[in-house]
Amino acid sequence: MAGLHKSEISNPVLNWIDSRLPIFTMIQKEYGVFPTPRNFNYFWNFGALAMINLVIMIATGIFLAMNYTPHATMAFDSVERIMRDVNNGWLLRYVHANGASMFFIVVYIHMLRSLYYGSYKAPRELLWILGVIILLLMMATAFMGYVLPWGQMSYWGATVITNLFSAFPIVGESIVTWLWGGYSVDNATLNRFFSLHYLLPFVLVGVVFLHVAALHVTGSNNPLGIDVKTPQDTLPFHPYYTMKDSVGICVYLLVFAILVFFAPNYLGHSDNYIPANPLVTPAHIVPEWYFLPFYAILRSVPDKLGGVLLMFGSIGVLAVLPWLDTSPVRSASFRPVYRILFWVLVLACVVLGIAGGKPAEGVWVWLSRVATAYYFLHFLVILPILGKFERPLPLPESISRAVLGRDGGFGGGGGGLMPGGAVAKPMEKA
Repeated sequence: MAGLHKSEISNPVLNWIDSRLPIFTMIQKEYGVFPTPRNFNYFWNFGALAMINLVIMIATGIFLAMNYTPHATMAFDSVERIMRDVNNGWLLRYVHANGASMFFIVVYIHMLRSLYYGSYKAPRELLWILGVIILLLMMATAFMGYVLPWGQMSYWGATVITNLFSAFPIVGESIVTWLWGGYSVDNATLNRFFSLHYLLPFVLVGVVFLHVAALHVTGSNNPLGIDVKTPQDTLPFHPYYTMKDSVGICVYLLVFAILVFFAPNYLGHSDNYIPANPLVTPAHIVPEWYFLPFYAILRSVPDKLGGVLLMFGSIGVLAVLPWLDTSPVRSASFRPVYRILFWVLVLACVVLGIAGGKPAEGVWVWLSRVATAYYFLHFLVILPILGKFERPLPLPESISRAVLGRDGGFGGGGGGLMPGGAVAKPMEKA
């Protein structure tokens, strides 16, 4: 019939649908026969885990919103009602609250994997930038969600963080007033945050769609960091990586369940079980753990505006990372100096996370400053210089040779033998 897509689906009902709306053909093309490098390790599971986590967060969030009251005098009590009176409300809240932590764990590992294997390099720059936008949306959504229980830490966290915008000259006070919906954190603030917390996850879904679309245009990176050159370098996504992802999802859900059922409040703060009181300031105001490195960067500078600029700059520098790293080699597996510096960066981030949860005094301030200094030096100074002077190790000729151990002969000048018998070509210094 003219104008219809020629579907290859055998089921008559699905064929009828697919011929008019070829969604099943698209799924088969993008998630069935889609060619993927054959050497993925389990670090490539974390993208799928992030998508599963996003679905869990949206589903539980919708049901929680049905029972939540976004009003300053009733919000805390409505959360307690969800925990005590709503059927399985305790489970919904614990899954949602701990799901935020699990989401950030998965995304941070996903980003560290990309940093280690150079997944931000050409031609995947836009893919990486979309990932940074996803991180920003996650942070905004999580912050607004943390305010909704309207406990002590929620209230004072909102007060401290929104006040940061007052550091900006001229427009700062106006931004704070707009965020608050008045002249203090109150009912209007709670309503704004509830509306945005409900909206932003759907915006996040749209950016994730663009992120995946960009991935399917450029193709995936791989642990070797080399391009696909022959059909032997790839495998169809299904059944190989759908099964591998399924194993990862089962392990992830097991860890998630252990956290929810055995330690549901481990990653939270006890002060948030106290109703918000504008007249009583907590002894030590701390954000959720996934914000602590950025909080430490903020507090490492005595000047308020300088701290705010550094905090936002710590994320902004990630967006321009593809142009800061000048090395022609992607994977740290072949960059011995970068590999060491990568782990120094990870250590600096861990130090920032620990220091961010401590009082801003004594040794913690100096540790924050040292770690902050290294964080920015790593991206702005070390990477641009290192790419010009580092001598990478020889790269394999192809993914299939490295994986299958096909030597293909040992003739020629300068070729190095990779583990398993694969022949590697020497990498000239850029």
